[in-house]
Amino acid sequence: MTQTQPLHARPSPSRTRLAGLTLAAALLAAAPGAWAQAAGGPFTLAPLPYASDALEPAIDKATMELHHGKHHQAYVNNLNNAIAGDAKLSQLTLEELVAKAGKHPAAVRNNAGGHWNHTFFWNIMGPAEKSGTPSPELLKAINDEFGSLDAFKAAFSKAGLSRFGSGWVWLIVDKKGKLVITTTPNQDNPLMDVAETRGTPVLGNDLWEHAYYLKYNNRRGDYLGAWWQVVNWDAVSRHYADAVDHKDGKRGKKK
Repeated sequence: MTQTQPLHARPSPSRTRLAGLTLAAALLAAAPGAWAQAAGGPFTLAPLPYASDALEPAIDKATMELHHGKHHQAYVNNLNNAIAGDAKLSQLTLEELVAKAGKHPAAVRNNAGGHWNHTFFWNIMGPAEKSGTPSPELLKAINDEFGSLDAFKAAFSKAGLSRFGSGWVWLIVDKKGKLVITTTPNQDNPLMDVAETRGTPVLGNDLWEHAYYLKYNNRRGDYLGAWWQVVNWDAVSRHYADAVDHKDGKRGKKK
């Protein structure tokens, strides 16, 4: 497996470089401790941006090690295998593979989605004592759309509990600039051309049983409730600001 460059050795992406990326790639490049791969494959798995036990007790160390080191690694390996030997696919970035998932083989769609979703997921979480609070702009948007932060959390958790089988629950900015809660099956996400409700993710939670089964068994509701303790609201607020700026055409403009 190709070794990932250490986090401290990877330079932070400049605003100029981010301006040249689509929002899907920019979200990952701007996330704290995130990996961003501008070129095509082979793809690699970045280390977690925190220790594997940093999210306890909400998410236990054993689950994090299995989820990141085994499940996420498998998506990376399977994606590389799926694009190997295809000159066109192997030149595409991860966000390009995700954006046109419906035009690619199922193995590419599923594993590119798994790689993108999990990379995003790790970077919108953090230790409970560093979770912070939503920015004033994000909090206002949440209050305007859902009534209150508590009402939003309840609606988000309800949507996650209602998703049948494996999948993800998301908070997105839609094409009108509004916050919307949506879910996707399997490893799909709202950036894909196959998504029922498309938009830019600002928050997302993994609903696959491997995300919670070791600690919560089949109690998805308990997992969804505890997960709020480790949401990194600073990262989520940045994603919201980027999504709104991108929609309004502000990304890359000088202030």
